[in-house]
Amino acid sequence: MSSWAQDADEQEKLVSGLTDKVSGVSIDGSGDARPSNDGEKSSDAGCESAPPESDEPPVPAEEVSLMQKIIRSRLVVSTNNVEVQRNDPKSPLYSIKTFEELKLRPELLKGVYASGFDLPSKIQETALPTLLADPPQNMIAQSQSGTGKTAAFILASLSRVDEDQRYPQVLILSPTYELAMQTGMVAKTMAQFCSRITFCYAVRGVTFSHGEKIEDHVILGTPGKIIDWAFKFKFFDLSRIKVFVLDEADIMIAQQGHHDQSIRIHKRLSPNCQMMLFSATYDKAVMEFAEMIISNPVVIRLRKEEESLENIRQFYVVCSSREEKSSAISNIYGTLAIGQTIIFCHTRQAAVWLAGQMSKEGHAVSLLSGELTIEQRVAVLERFRKGVERVLITTNVCARGIDVEQVTVVINFDLPVDMKGRADFETYLHRIGRTGRFGKLGVAVNLVEGNRGVAVIKQIEEHFGRPIHKLDVEDLEQLQTIQK
Repeated sequence: MSSWAQDADEQEKLVSGLTDKVSGVSIDGSGDARPSNDGEKSSDAGCESAPPESDEPPVPAEEVSLMQKIIRSRLVVSTNNVEVQRNDPKSPLYSIKTFEELKLRPELLKGVYASGFDLPSKIQETALPTLLADPPQNMIAQSQSGTGKTAAFILASLSRVDEDQRYPQVLILSPTYELAMQTGMVAKTMAQFCSRITFCYAVRGVTFSHGEKIEDHVILGTPGKIIDWAFKFKFFDLSRIKVFVLDEADIMIAQQGHHDQSIRIHKRLSPNCQMMLFSATYDKAVMEFAEMIISNPVVIRLRKEEESLENIRQFYVVCSSREEKSSAISNIYGTLAIGQTIIFCHTRQAAVWLAGQMSKEGHAVSLLSGELTIEQRVAVLERFRKGVERVLITTNVCARGIDVEQVTVVINFDLPVDMKGRADFETYLHRIGRTGRFGKLGVAVNLVEGNRGVAVIKQIEEHFGRPIHKLDVEDLEQLQTIQK
């Protein structure tokens, strides 16, 4: 199990404990939600009442990125072409189809295969020959999470290390402690057969004695810690760095302190240092920042693979209460052969209540919501991906970027709406896009309350131009056809 996950016994307690108590809302023996504060009353939204306000805080971009990196079990297969911009359009541009073409030293090539890469991803095909060229070339690369960016810059960085020289030669900056540690795990896996290459983490909790000099080849850390180590304590010399990588640049520049610190670090680097900037987005702010950091770069872009409803059959069920919604889910499970399911709720309270109901019926349920630590969220998702629990009940924490191949059905226990009760099209797409992936047929079932809910369904249907069929969960013959 990943170092992020706790052991199995602890996770059993974690998952079951979450359905007992989440943010002051407890589950009693009947599975009904009851507030821990006696002065407050729990109530269901009526058929025509305004939607309840979500009790979930927004998930920070750096946490979404970290969960994607850890949980993703396969690369995103892109149908888009890589776009390349160069100062000299006539200069040769090379691409590869196998890692052997890169002429890596055997230990690194062995590490690439041990990391789970059989063939280069689309962005690696173009980026790696450029990054490994002599003389070294600077690069700005943009592509969505899961396309192989991290492995590309790790491989290029490790190939520049002179193991006989005992000083830092590669510096990789990440916005957070957790992202730096995750990148380090990737780097150590790829370098596992290069026994003489050593790593150092410039993150909280790591210290050196006054006057000590770092002898590790690769430093991975956050901007603030690097500023302290290089400027204040002089543990290493930035001017001797051969390769500088700024990862998650779009997240980095959103935090003003990191933006300024990264520029300070850059100014101490040698003009001969190879510089790489990687980002999941490619907006004006990212490019202005990149131009301040990197001179004469090759710019590589792989446009995001758009989520599609093409392989998803959509249905809606009219219900009058949350109890009817729960009953509808029971009928669906009693009729269909379902691999794994993600059920989305608008509030944490609704998620807790539903988890209690389904657990009573004997379903192996996991619960994911925003009050969990990042380690707990990752552990819950890893267990779900491995099939320990076959039902994941969640709020919008899980709406983006988590790909679990076995998910065949997505259920919207609550429709995604904005504060005025209008359809939230983007969230709807992200939610039901968790099924119908990797070319497989998926099913999305929307549980709606009253005329307001039906009106939202019609908005969604019109917006995407895809039919959403009314489903009678009491009609077993109709239920049996929805996966065909």
